[in-house]
Amino acid sequence: MAVSLQKGQKYELTKGNPSLQKIVAGLGWTLSSYNVNETYDLDVSVFVTGADGKVRNNKDFIYYNNLCHSSGCVEHMGDNKVGGSGSDDEQIRINLSAVPSDVEKITIAVTIYDPENAGKTFGKIQSAYIRIMDDSSGTEIMRFDLGEDFSIEKSVVIGELYRYKGEWKFNAIGSGFNGGLDALCRQFGLDMSITDLSRGAVILQKGQKVNLVKNGAPGGKIHINLNWRQPSPSSGSGIDLDLGCLYELTNGRKGCIQALGNAFGSLTESPFIFLDGDDRTGSFSGGENLFINGAMTSQFKRILIYTYIYEGIANWRGADGVVTVRSPGSRDIIVRMDEYGSSKTMCAIAMIENRNGQSLSIEKLVRFFTGHRDMDNYYNWGLRWVTGHK
Repeated sequence: MAVSLQKGQKYELTKGNPSLQKIVAGLGWTLSSYNVNETYDLDVSVFVTGADGKVRNNKDFIYYNNLCHSSGCVEHMGDNKVGGSGSDDEQIRINLSAVPSDVEKITIAVTIYDPENAGKTFGKIQSAYIRIMDDSSGTEIMRFDLGEDFSIEKSVVIGELYRYKGEWKFNAIGSGFNGGLDALCRQFGLDMSITDLSRGAVILQKGQKVNLVKNGAPGGKIHINLNWRQPSPSSGSGIDLDLGCLYELTNGRKGCIQALGNAFGSLTESPFIFLDGDDRTGSFSGGENLFINGAMTSQFKRILIYTYIYEGIANWRGADGVVTVRSPGSRDIIVRMDEYGSSKTMCAIAMIENRNGQSLSIEKLVRFFTGHRDMDNYYNWGLRWVTGHK
């Protein structure tokens, strides 16, 4: 039977249970009965910190625009924009064995995503909780119910996991902040000039995952644009970069969208992905564009975005390729092709994956290959390839 904690109580997680290494933190909440017609979007955030309670850098902040810690010790399982489901609304997976040695605390908070309406507070939230489960068995180990002691707060630090004499413990905190996520981030030492939570583009780092649902309305059209520049005449011949993708649907269908072979796809019919044309020069301001039908999110298992050099030498530095991902009401997501040393002609740019049947995440890859077959083998797509021409 799970242990129920009160505010301020601590619980031994690994002492006496050394096999417990992978856990899941499940968090849930509901709206007060007299506010059921309002829309509240609550978000779980995690701060991976040293003994001083400060992040070492901005990558130690795990939230809807950075779903995985670089060490793999923390993974956000995706953004739920509705909440109040009666079960866990959002979950965090934590691998205690993968936590870097200089990390002492993993703090878990919940904030109200409310960029336009300052009137939303935790005073209208009830039945908020966190529970810790054994990831391997699903067994609930402990639970902390926050109660209803909040009024004007826009964010709440629910609890923290911390090291003590080589073991991991959980501290039930339940402390509110009036200033929202920005104020909370400053409390943990984030450089807010780099982590802009309210405006500007998200510059995706290699290995970083971003939740596409938070970055645009579900059901909207996701627009993926590739732009590049031609090298200077002194550097050699021009470059014809082609944008494309491999797709795998939940029904098992797999395929390829690209200009080579005239496989332009369709936005309204399967595979619900469309390539709008072929820019052979890099001089067209619109570049090359893929569109993904966001209304069909549940149909996608994974989509690998790539580009390849159809003509020209592999001068990636000269091309200076940039991929921009846009969806309605979102901040742009920028993926820079900023690794220039490869002489290979194909680059896997980003992977889009279905997180929970309702949302998509995108991860920066920027990995180079000799061709389609080489890339296919690496990502286990299993397609058959033949030589093609435009």
